[in-house]
Amino acid sequence: MPARVTLLQLEYFVAAVDHGSFSAAAQALHIAQPSLSDQIRRLERQLGVVLFVRTNRRLALTEAGRLLLPRARTTLATVDDAVDAVRPVRTLTGGTVSFGTFSSAHHFLLTDLVTRFRERYPGVRVRVLGRNSAEVADAVRDGRLEAGLVALPVDERGLDVTAPVWTAEAVYVSVDPARTASPVTVEQLAQAPLVLPEARWGDQDPTRRQLGERARAAGVTLEPAIEVELPAAALALAARGAGDAVVSRPLLGESAWSEHLTWAPLDPPLVETFAFVTRTGSQLSPATQEMIRMAAELLRRLPS
Repeated sequence: MPARVTLLQLEYFVAAVDHGSFSAAAQALHIAQPSLSDQIRRLERQLGVVLFVRTNRRLALTEAGRLLLPRARTTLATVDDAVDAVRPVRTLTGGTVSFGTFSSAHHFLLTDLVTRFRERYPGVRVRVLGRNSAEVADAVRDGRLEAGLVALPVDERGLDVTAPVWTAEAVYVSVDPARTASPVTVEQLAQAPLVLPEARWGDQDPTRRQLGERARAAGVTLEPAIEVELPAAALALAARGAGDAVVSRPLLGESAWSEHLTWAPLDPPLVETFAFVTRTGSQLSPATQEMIRMAAELLRRLPS
């Protein structure tokens, strides 16, 4: 079986050579001499050779010690290079943060988040993907993203989900004030000319999933007249009178179409709940940890 030599043993061996004695090496390394002597004795036992000739004056290397010394120095230098290579990631002076968000986050969160992050950490590259929450959860689970901010519920298998960090009410919007004069029930939704976003994900989308569960409980079916991918596109179509939409109230407030639309809450109110997800057991990079912290801070300031 190959000898199991540790970096600590090599470090102590090189220090003893450089300082000429075990006591001087131990003092330079701020450790007790018996600890250093013990590690070097273990190194000799594992290698099956004697490394030093011990004299009253100064340590002298044996032939085996002379052969080991340059290789030990090279090994320790390689380790130092490896540590230096990842230092920018640890110190937030380099590397890349990969983060996912629900699809409409760029309307009221991402610009501030990315701008503030880059102002504070200009050496860190930022890669943010805005996708449906189900897709973000899949990307985090597969390791394509380190973390994400998603609407719940999502498939939580293989994920750690934080406590909710933000909530937003989903509302019914229409150009016709008569349709938003009072809270809208799921039975009324089933009769409305709906424009729903997240066409690719359908009932896997967290909000549409909640709507679908309500419809099934009420014994009705939601069949949108129009399906589009982006919530902003659903708002634009609703503002042109193509149909009525269900979108988050904060998105409506940020939309250029808001002055053309009226809105009403759903009955009962439908609340979208948002949380951070990470892969189970993963250790987040410092940059991603900081991105999450800054996002949580901004979310606390947003209206629900």
